[in-house]
Amino acid sequence: MIDLIIVIPCYNEYNRLLYEKYISFLKSSKDIYIIFVDDGSIDNTIEQLEKIKLFSPKKVKILSNNTNKGKAHAVQMGMLYASKKLKSNKIGYLDADLSTPFKEIIRLSSLVSKNIKFVFGSRILKLDNEIIRKKYRFIIGRIIATIISKMLKISVYDTQCGCKVMNYNLIPDLFEEKFISKWLFDVELFFRLKRKFGENNIRENCLEVALKKWIDTNDSRVNFSYFFKIWIDLYKINYLYNYK
Repeated sequence: MIDLIIVIPCYNEYNRLLYEKYISFLKSSKDIYIIFVDDGSIDNTIEQLEKIKLFSPKKVKILSNNTNKGKAHAVQMGMLYASKKLKSNKIGYLDADLSTPFKEIIRLSSLVSKNIKFVFGSRILKLDNEIIRKKYRFIIGRIIATIISKMLKISVYDTQCGCKVMNYNLIPDLFEEKFISKWLFDVELFFRLKRKFGENNIRENCLEVALKKWIDTNDSRVNFSYFFKIWIDLYKINYLYNYK
């Protein structure tokens, strides 16, 4: 029985895939399965993924898209594959550059329980943690997070952190439907969680956890130009889940 499946979306990650860290994690971890989803990369990402799989073929699966379809589709593809082909207790997703270290998703995974079915990381800078984030991304993130909380009508500090773990049985409820946005799909997940548990019970089933470490990478997968398109995606999401 697999205890935790980790879905890792990849797009042009050849220079960011830290081979040694992946190998070290696979060596030291039991009952862990990794699903890489190559989202139409045009560099040598697939070669690096194959090297990682070669080290531990029974614990690694590689899925591929012929063309780039966005992070939402890649994560969804990995999740649905897991629900149809594998059995596990918990499943989560993580960014390929490991801005959130493996030990953090393991820590969050340990908090998933009979009562807490969805745990997500939060990049809250405190005295006792290490959160390194570009200032402009922090400012933009706080503006967007405030708007998202108003849309959701629940207080969430950080919906967009790429480290989330959930009960395996939640996959159909959260990932069967197509997502509106390629990058803001996390927001839709929270709307779907509200639909699943109800507005009054979502707090009892979900847990936001401050990460102990998160380091921003220099080469973001999100183009700065997307900042001007975010508002359209937010409008569409808000309309679909709050008014339609």
